[in-house]
Amino acid sequence: MMEKIQHSHVQVKGLKLHVAEIGSGSKAVVFLHGFPEIWYTWRHQMIAVAKAGYRAIAFDFRGYGLSEHPPQPEKESMFDLVSEIVGLLDALNIGKAFLVGKDFGAIPGYLTAAVHSERVAAVITLGIPFLLPGPSVVQSHLLPKGFYVTRWQEPGRAEADFGRFPVKSVIRNIYTLFSKSEVPIAPDDKEIMDLFDPSTPLPPWFSKEDLATYASLYENSGFRYALQVPYRSSKVETGLSDVKVTVPALLIMGEKDYVLKFPGMEDYIRSGAVKSYVPDLEIVYIPEGSHFVHEQIPEKVNQLIIEFLNKQYI
Repeated sequence: MMEKIQHSHVQVKGLKLHVAEIGSGSKAVVFLHGFPEIWYTWRHQMIAVAKAGYRAIAFDFRGYGLSEHPPQPEKESMFDLVSEIVGLLDALNIGKAFLVGKDFGAIPGYLTAAVHSERVAAVITLGIPFLLPGPSVVQSHLLPKGFYVTRWQEPGRAEADFGRFPVKSVIRNIYTLFSKSEVPIAPDDKEIMDLFDPSTPLPPWFSKEDLATYASLYENSGFRYALQVPYRSSKVETGLSDVKVTVPALLIMGEKDYVLKFPGMEDYIRSGAVKSYVPDLEIVYIPEGSHFVHEQIPEKVNQLIIEFLNKQYI
C-alpha cells in the first residue's frame, strides 16, 4: 500500500509544504508529526484509516523534510504551526478535519482545536497531553541540567553535538534512546549523543529501510528548524488565556513512554487535571507502549484511532 501514497507540494502561507496523501473519503484525517519524525512516521496509520474510508493526509511541517524553511527560522514558534495547519486545510479545500498529533505535533493540534474549533472535528494525540506553550510547559528546572530538552534549548549545543555524526547516526541514536522508558539525561561531561551505545540494535519495529527514509529527509532539511520548533520556542507565550478544547479528544499513552517521567506529567494525566482544559477527553493506556507506540504497536494504535473516528458519527 505504501506505493499508493501520493506526494505533492502545496503552497501554504508563502511556503511549499510536502504533503503525502492516501484515501478518498469525504472525512479528512490530518496527521501531525513530532521530532525526530516526519510524515513517514504515520505510514501505518495513513494506510489503516484510508482502508477505513477516510482521507489520510500527513505533511512535513515547515522546515522539516521536504517542506520549505521559513526565511527566519529563529523567529518561529509553535503558534506558527497553527496557522500552517489551517492554511493547509484551506489549500486542500477541507472545511473540517480530524487532527492526529504525536510528540510536539500534539501541541499545535490542540491549539488549532482551541482557536479554530469550527475547523476541527476531533483531536487524537499520542505521547503528549494538552500543554500550553510558555515558561512552565516542561518544568526543566526540576530535572538535572543534562536533561535533553535543556541541552537542546541552548543555542549551538545540539548543533555541535549532532554535527559530530552523520545524520543517519543522529536519527538512529535518538530513535534508540527515546524508545526507552528513562528520560534522556546526559552527565555534566557528556552530550546527549554520547548516551548512545553503538552495540544497541535498532528497535525491532524500526527497520534499516525506515532509518534510511528518515535520514534522507533530515539530510534534506537539517536540524535548524527542528531545534527552534519545538525546543527553543517552547517557552514562548501564545498570548492565550482560559484555553478550552471543546471538541472530542483521545489521548493514547504508552506506559513505558519516558514523557510520563517528566515532573508532574503522570499526575496531570492520571488525576484527570488535563480534563480542565479538554473536558471531552478519553485516555487509553497501552502497557508496553513506548514513546513511538504508533510505530511499535501499529495494529493496536490503528484500532484505537479508527474506533474513535467512527464513534464521532454514531
